[in-house]
Amino acid sequence: MKFDALLSSLVEHGASDIHLHSDFPPVVRVSGGLEPVGVTRLPAAAMESLVEQLCDDRQRSQFEQDNQVDLAYSLPGVARFRVNLFRQQGKVSAVLRVINSGDEQLKVVDLPESILADFRDREQGLILVTGPTGSGKSTTLARVIDEINRTHSKMIITVEDPVEFIHRPKRSLIVQREVGRDVSSFASALVGAMRQDPNVIMIGEIRDYETANAMISAAQTGHLVLSTLHTMDTVRTVNRVLELFPQDEREVARQLFADSLVGIVSQRLLPRRGGGMVAAMEIMRGTLRIKDLIKDTERGGELYDAIKDGSLDGMRLFDDHLAQLYADGLIDAEVGLSAATSQQAFRMATRQIDLQRQQTQQTEADSRS
Repeated sequence: MKFDALLSSLVEHGASDIHLHSDFPPVVRVSGGLEPVGVTRLPAAAMESLVEQLCDDRQRSQFEQDNQVDLAYSLPGVARFRVNLFRQQGKVSAVLRVINSGDEQLKVVDLPESILADFRDREQGLILVTGPTGSGKSTTLARVIDEINRTHSKMIITVEDPVEFIHRPKRSLIVQREVGRDVSSFASALVGAMRQDPNVIMIGEIRDYETANAMISAAQTGHLVLSTLHTMDTVRTVNRVLELFPQDEREVARQLFADSLVGIVSQRLLPRRGGGMVAAMEIMRGTLRIKDLIKDTERGGELYDAIKDGSLDGMRLFDDHLAQLYADGLIDAEVGLSAATSQQAFRMATRQIDLQRQQTQQTEADSRS
């Protein structure tokens, strides 16, 4: 099996994810759906050879021990890939996420310009991007890092598992460290970063108390810190971060987290009408009202209302953005309904949009007659 040629052809097919399993044809994810490619089955022996081809000694040892390993792979002129190698039924399988890191590709996830500019120009604080697997979190973070790199002279440190987007220095100096290869953990990398003269620190994912604690400490001491979590909306992100802290530390963490917060973006990628994907985003910003509500455990339920009322500050609820995407003709009603936090609210919004469309069409028809 000529692996690089296979990857190249699958990327040309429009794949966002590539599934390779022993004794089965390749399968790709295009515009959110899975599609088989051809009928030629991948030989088990060829799949076994991928372990030798893709892994260094450390990764090979981890695969032999755990029967799975994460790594990154670059195919010059084609794409970079985040790879998960694993065994199933005793045979090797691989799932590859295609990482397109060109300037235009970073704009695929359409973060509003006002929010991007605010994140880019911040000197300190905490920015979180959240969502399920495959929602474009890494792309959004990479876009913010690229904007800082393009416009400011700063020291940027990223810590990832594995490194996905490769950033070339523009105006900033960038150091990119990979967990397992360059440093033992996210938490230890954060501690080390504090002695490396950083202005901006990007942590690939918050997974534990140690990382969350170090993240908030860094944001409190004059650094801009960016990271991701697997949560479904902005309010649940606040709760998830605080749940990582022991009960006896949670109240102090709550105050520090609120004081540090610049913003949270929760996003999901949805099939775009006509092909491709489009990001639906919920945005919370660290306004004084938001900070006060986070600090007050009795008023946490008011956060959704504060986001809805904060449109002038660039905030929006996920379902409101879904309705806007439907109004703009970017998604079908069925897509929005399946992704909505409140299906009832989304149905009401689409009915209003459809009524307005009908009224506009009738007015235009009357004017022509």
